[in-house]
Amino acid sequence: MAAARFAVILLMASLFVDTSVAVTYTSKLIHRFSDEAKSFWASRNGNVSWPKQRSVDFFRRLLSSDAKRQKLKIGSQNKLLVPSEGSETLFYGNDLGWLHYTWIDIGTPNVSFLVALDAGSDLLWVPCDCIQCAPLSSTYYNMLDRDLSEYIPLVSNTSKRISCSHHLCELSPTCKSPKEPCPYNVDYYSENTSSSGFLFEDELQLASVGDYVSQSLVQASVIIGCGRKQSGSYLDGAAPDGIMGLGLGDISVPSLLAKAALIQNSFSLCIDETYSGRIVFGDQGLTTQQSTLFLPLQGKYITYLVEVTHYCIGSSCLKQTGFQALVDSGTSFTYLPHEIYEKVVLEFDKRVDARKAGLEGFPYCYEASSQDLLNIPSMELIFAMNQSFVIENPMFQITDNQEATLLCLGIHPTDEVIGIIGQNLMTGYRMVFDRENLKLGWSHSNCQDIGDSKRMHLAPPPNDILPNPLPTNEQQNDPSTHGVAPAVAERAPSKPSRSNALTRSWLCSVCLLLLLLSLHCGYLL
Repeated sequence: MAAARFAVILLMASLFVDTSVAVTYTSKLIHRFSDEAKSFWASRNGNVSWPKQRSVDFFRRLLSSDAKRQKLKIGSQNKLLVPSEGSETLFYGNDLGWLHYTWIDIGTPNVSFLVALDAGSDLLWVPCDCIQCAPLSSTYYNMLDRDLSEYIPLVSNTSKRISCSHHLCELSPTCKSPKEPCPYNVDYYSENTSSSGFLFEDELQLASVGDYVSQSLVQASVIIGCGRKQSGSYLDGAAPDGIMGLGLGDISVPSLLAKAALIQNSFSLCIDETYSGRIVFGDQGLTTQQSTLFLPLQGKYITYLVEVTHYCIGSSCLKQTGFQALVDSGTSFTYLPHEIYEKVVLEFDKRVDARKAGLEGFPYCYEASSQDLLNIPSMELIFAMNQSFVIENPMFQITDNQEATLLCLGIHPTDEVIGIIGQNLMTGYRMVFDRENLKLGWSHSNCQDIGDSKRMHLAPPPNDILPNPLPTNEQQNDPSTHGVAPAVAERAPSKPSRSNALTRSWLCSVCLLLLLLSLHCGYLL
């Protein structure tokens, strides 16, 4: 910091020197551990502890000072966390309900779970002490190479039961006593689909990533639903090993990580053309990304709701096609309010030059041996402030009962007034759920560039493993850093006037006085 102030003052002096006058200014650099510096501090504070030059203590102090400067440089930058088994997300198609999954580790000793990623709900739950759960053997699932797990709270050394008196126990009014175990019951958008059980606190294993970070493990305390009883789609192959809710609720994993000051209150999901992808906690995206604000629902920010002003097919934006939609990674396909759906699919169908082959549940399918043979019109969503979201590929490939290859439109109608932007429209994008600034960001991505040098991340933590208790009710926020706008360099006049020279001389004298005052006040190198 001393060096920075010194450099700024010298820069100010040089800016006001009249280049037509041969004037030179010099300044002596004083090392922080030099004899001059020792005399200066001794005159102000009496006896001071001073290392002997070139001694072990001397070099240790230099090393310690360097470490402090490194923390000042990068310690305030954002920390990115990923699941300890990696940031990769997995897609198993129809075998596991068309959802995206990631492996996570929970408890001590840790147990691995393949959880579906759901931005439309809040709770992280896994099968546990099962009464009614999906099969967990890999023999039931064509694409799995290992069995799924069941969470057993008694086996984890870090597991703690959540009581009805806990501030995150939503069903506490149904409890007979505040000391009772806190129950939970979550109903999902899919018909008759739910999960119920009891809440526990345990540790989620995460890893820090970034350009300035040697990978280290972080143990974060989170709330876990011990899912004893599932129903509906969760018994039919969707999310057999649990759900990680990524919503705005206080109980969600991103909320708890941010409240514990482990990350900025944001995360990103990226899905590439092969349907694999990445999830990164703390990621706020690129400065060049497009964005739109989240909307409150019934006066509260409880879900990722956005406003679409126009739906465009090809080069035409259809009239009266504005609607509100939830952005939900836990929904496989996209759902439009019925009136808007009819306008979109009719215009789309007119522009596709292929034989239509309706399939139960997918009325807009087309026969084609290759997607390239179809003249598929482009689609685009227009958000507020004319922010454009180009739909990379609204089609998906499916094989019917006659083994014919069909390309089907992954858009469906809903009787609700609010639509859903599902994961199929997110393909090819790095979707940033910036909860801190209440906005959705997006940028084209191959999902391999999220941890690259375009972002700067937090320095490595002091220990390999950092235990973090559940946060208190008070939000803990890291002070945000603000960039300084670059200076504008104007071209100087070729022949400075006499008044300009006098002004520069006067200002130069002021700068030198500031320099002397700074040295007097102890801003030593």
